[in-house]
Parts: sequence; structure tokens; C-alpha cells
Amino acid sequence: MLANVIAIDGPAASGKSTAAKNLAKTLGIVYINTGSMYRAIAWKAAQKGISSKDSEAVEKMLQNTTLAYEQQTPSSPWDICIDGIFPGQKLRSPEIAQAASDVATMPAVRAFTLDIQRNMAKDKLIVMEGRDIGTVVFPNARYKFFLTASPRARAYRRLTQDGETPDGATLDSVAAEIAERDKQDSERTVAPLRQAEDAIYVDSSNCTQEQTLAVLLRYIHDLKK
Repeated sequence: MLANVIAIDGPAASGKSTAAKNLAKTLGIVYINTGSMYRAIAWKAAQKGISSKDSEAVEKMLQNTTLAYEQQTPSSPWDICIDGIFPGQKLRSPEIAQAASDVATMPAVRAFTLDIQRNMAKDKLIVMEGRDIGTVVFPNARYKFFLTASPRARAYRRLTQDGETPDGATLDSVAAEIAERDKQDSERTVAPLRQAEDAIYVDSSNCTQEQTLAVLLRYIHDLKK
């Protein structure tokens, strides 16, 4: 049975978050950024003085952690909520991004988030993006995409995102950081980044946001026939 999910996977700064948001808005459905879950866990760990590399301490912390996507008001977009708090922009710092990559390698963290993610796709179609949505979380997703871009395009996009890079960052330094993140994400033993065999490959290197959205919509419409 197919899950009510449009899965969009891809590496860091590939444009998948923007594409997923635009797709969800166009289709009038809920958008879920699973990366925010790992950022929220990393943020809570930092608040408690727990190292993002201390798997035992992070696992213990999760025993008293609640994590969900909720709306602050009926008209608000869905956002990550941890222990009743919406961290918002506090999750967008480069330090939290790196810590999130660390905690995402922990089996206890992946197990903790897996059930939460799967429970989100019940009765209505949703857009969910991340690193392992089409391979691990929803291998039976109704639609699967693997969105990527050239290293230079990804570095440029990350460099132009507010708060995502440290002061003084250059295109070369950001490209090097992204390459290291790719290596960590693709080589981890738990839910590594990879393209699902049945996912549609989309290279957005030379595409505008509107063009990328059009590509996704075209495939969805074609698959519905």
C-alpha cells in the first residue's frame, strides 16, 4: 500500500526545502522538514550542555523529550515543536546545523524520529523532505524525488541563506563544508543519504525555484495518469 507522501530527498543546500515548501503550497498540503527534527534535538542538547557527539547522553535526554510538528495558531505554518517550545530561527545557525548532522548519525535518534515521521502520514497527502525519506522512512511513498545540484550551486545557495554560514565564509569554504557534510551523511551506518532506486532524479543547478517546482509538478501529474 502506498503511503500518502511526496518524498523529497537530497544533500545539503540542494534546494529541496524550498522546492518542498513551494510544492506543498501549490498543492495545498502540509510540508514537513525532517531536518528540523535533528536540529531541534541538537538545540535542546546544546541548551543542556550535552555534546552532540555524546550518544549516551543524547539518548538519555530523549527519554524526556517530546517532538512534533504543530501550528502555533490555526493560520500558522506547521513548525517543529520540542517540549512545547518552537525554537524557530534558533535552529538556523551553522553550529546547530553541524550538531544536527552529528546527532542524526545516532541509532537512538533515528529510532526516536522514525515513528514520529511515519505517524504524520495518515489520511492526507503530505510533502516530506530529508535525507532518507524515500529509502527508510517511507520506502512506499506515493511519489519520490531525489533533488540535487552542482557543488558550486549548492555552496552559493548556502552562502546566501541568512544565518547558515559563519561570518567571513567564502564560496570555497562553504563548498568544503558541504563536501564534508555530504561525506558524513552518505557514509553513516544508520539511514545514509542515497537515492532510492525508484526516485526521480532532479538536478536544479541551473533552475529557478519556479522551474524546479514545474518539474516536480509535471512528474506528479504524469504519474497520476
